[in-house]
Amino acid sequence: MAHLPETSQTIPGRAAVAVIGAGYVGLTTAVCLAHLGHTVSCGERDHSKVERLSRGVSTIVEDGLSEMLGEGLDSGRLRFVETAALAVKGAEFVFICVPTPERVDGSADVTALESVSREIGPHLSCGAVVVNKSTVPIGSTALVERLLGRDDVSVLSNPEFLREGSGISDSLRPSRVVIGGSDMDAAARLAKLVGSSGARVVVTTAATAEMIKYASNAFLAMKLSFVNASANVCEALGANVEDMLLGIGYDDRIGFDYLTPGPGWGGSCLPKDTRALAFMAREAGVSFPLLEEAIRSNEAQMDSIVDKVRSTVGGSFAGTLIGAWGLTFKAGTDDRRKSPAMEILSRIVAQGGSVQAFDPTTVDVNVPELPSGIAVLNDAYSVCQGADALVVLTEWDEFRSLDLEKVHSLMAEPRVIDARNILDAALVHSLGFVYVGMGRP
Repeated sequence: MAHLPETSQTIPGRAAVAVIGAGYVGLTTAVCLAHLGHTVSCGERDHSKVERLSRGVSTIVEDGLSEMLGEGLDSGRLRFVETAALAVKGAEFVFICVPTPERVDGSADVTALESVSREIGPHLSCGAVVVNKSTVPIGSTALVERLLGRDDVSVLSNPEFLREGSGISDSLRPSRVVIGGSDMDAAARLAKLVGSSGARVVVTTAATAEMIKYASNAFLAMKLSFVNASANVCEALGANVEDMLLGIGYDDRIGFDYLTPGPGWGGSCLPKDTRALAFMAREAGVSFPLLEEAIRSNEAQMDSIVDKVRSTVGGSFAGTLIGAWGLTFKAGTDDRRKSPAMEILSRIVAQGGSVQAFDPTTVDVNVPELPSGIAVLNDAYSVCQGADALVVLTEWDEFRSLDLEKVHSLMAEPRVIDARNILDAALVHSLGFVYVGMGRP
């Protein structure tokens, strides 16, 4: 770990910043830097997204983002443009926040990263610091350096650690700032720009910084897979998973974060990043069975939820109607990418069931990517009407306080599969439901 030098070049109150990409990471980064007083130009090639954002309409669900987006636009510190080349003109810092989707073999597709690097190279100001914030394969910072074709700019890796639903607070008050690269003066400048008084700063090589991002997500995925597998064992042996997790969570070496059973882990990061790290390990000739098993375990966890629902309705989905609460991969976000909820419902439909689902983020919203057989309704009670079972797949707080007597009266058969353990099991039983939880005796 390197030590940052004192830099004579201070970060002015209004540093000129460019952010390339207005997806989850890019948009959150842009509005937070504008909130901190910097002048931010965000380049995004999607015309409709630029138009909406320029009007102050957020394109993602994230607590506090809409307000900060409006603040940035009103202050004149934030603007959205349609080309990366236009965004980077005059910028002291350029954050690359483009998607790196998963290929069929598990590797990360860096086409967008390569394209942006070639596009902005001729337009960068002398002395600019290009910051790779996208999650990219090891060695990508060096790739960007080559593609820029500029020896008068610095390229650093600064991976993001934003949790969807908490992205604003994570950006403004990061638990740690990781910076990778060989230019220590540029690293010091970047640390002043993105750090906070309580943030620990890790400065290392670019390759190590890139590895830190993948390793963090892989370790979290393995922890979640362990919790879900433990819940299944508790259920089989008559133990209580909640008490078990309470007991191990008090161990300071383990802690309570992410010690919650569920239908599997998903979202835009963990599935993609675990497979990418497994791919890189295989390419390097390194065996990583622990990570490979975590990935297999996650697939098995989703299958186990489908099995629970099928068993609860009598062993077959043929002719059944399943109500579902939740479509997003977690509460607090509208992100349905690689959502366990979506995958589980798709498997139910594939096995002959029909599904009607509700999620707070899909009210009056067209959801075109849903497979045939899944209907999205605008009310949590409506999906219970005539249902042979109700499955809870996302831990939205509003699901905890719904009128369960009303739910009981609406269902054809009062059966609940609580894949998040958010309902009061004793209350549900007392109301006459058949109740199936996760690792609850």
